[in-house]
Formats: sequence, structure tokens, C-alpha cells
Amino acid sequence: MKKASKAEIKAIKALFLEHYPKAVTELNYKNLYELLVCVMLSAQCTDKRVNLITPALFERYPNAHALANANLDEIKSFINSCSFFNNKALNLLKMAQKVVEHYEGEIPLDEEKLMGLAGVGQKTAHVVMIEYTNANLMAVDTHVFRVAHRLGLSSAKTAIKTEEDLTKLFKDDLATLHQAMVLFGRYTCKAIHPLCENCFLQAYCKTTQSFKV
Repeated sequence: MKKASKAEIKAIKALFLEHYPKAVTELNYKNLYELLVCVMLSAQCTDKRVNLITPALFERYPNAHALANANLDEIKSFINSCSFFNNKALNLLKMAQKVVEHYEGEIPLDEEKLMGLAGVGQKTAHVVMIEYTNANLMAVDTHVFRVAHRLGLSSAKTAIKTEEDLTKLFKDDLATLHQAMVLFGRYTCKAIHPLCENCFLQAYCKTTQSFKV
């Protein structure tokens, strides 16, 4: 697939920032603890589904201390409509226990420390830091991966390599650009039946031909 030129990259970045100047996550949360739990649950699950699950979950476990002392099967009962709920429940319990044991119940806002928690990889750590601190980081989920490749911003085979490509190309405003690409991929540049006719980036798409009837 043809790569985007420097001029195209500059234009794409400007258009994303113009159309999504204050893009934020669609996950509902009230504090850092809730944000981390939401992001952990959102892996391979929709934000809409997570938002349906979490009100009862947070009422039962309002903080890391409560979650650390939870019964594993009870956690599962709260999140069993979420994909991979067995693994996620175990990770939530282990995460909370480590946060209580090592960080006095406060979620650490440090990439390395976050990634040291159960169920928290680089993408999850970055999403939390992007949303909570507006950190100049990029995170690549399925939407960002798809958009980056369709626009010729990356041809990398993995999310981590795609993240490296986008970070190098965009350099700054990464937090807003990440959220913008998520929303754009979710509602416009969809995996199936993308809304190409209404796309403000149509001129820069390297795969437009694929979607023409």
C-alpha cells in the first residue's frame, strides 16, 4: 500500500485536530481507579458494553481496597457480559491487590508501574495516561490500527510498531490524535461499510477503491 507523503501527513494531522479538537474517551469514569478498570475491561469489548457493566461494579467495589478484598467469582458475576470475563476478573483482582500492597491503594500514574500491574500492557497504560494526564503518547487499538493503515501512515504488522510509526510521524498532540483516530475509526472509517462518502479524509485514503460500489 502507498505511504502517505510528508505533506499528506501534515494535512491529515491538521484535519484530525480540526474535526476532533477536544476528543476524549467515551468510557464513563469518575476517578483514576475507575478509568483503569474501564480501560482494562474495554479490551476486545465495546465502550458501550463497559459503560453498562461498570455502574454496579463500582457501587460494589468503589476503590482499589474494596476490589482487592473481593471474591473472584463475585467479580465475574458483575462482568460476565464482557468478553474474556474470566481472565479480566482475575486481572482486576490481582491489579487491585498489588495497588493496595505497593501503592497504598492509589493507582500509579507512571507507565512502567502501570505496566507492572496484572492485565495492564503498554496500550492500556498509554490510554490511561492519555485520558487522565493528556500525556503526549499514542495508543493503538483496532480502530487506530485500521485508520493508520488505510491512510498510509503505517504498514506495520503489529499495534506496537504502528504506535511507533504514528508517534514518529505526528510527534506532538498525540493524546488528542489518539482519541480522534479512535472516534473516527469507530463511527466513520468502520471496519465494515465505512462511510467513505462523508469522510473528511477521503482525499488521503489509500484504500478508497476497495469501498466503491
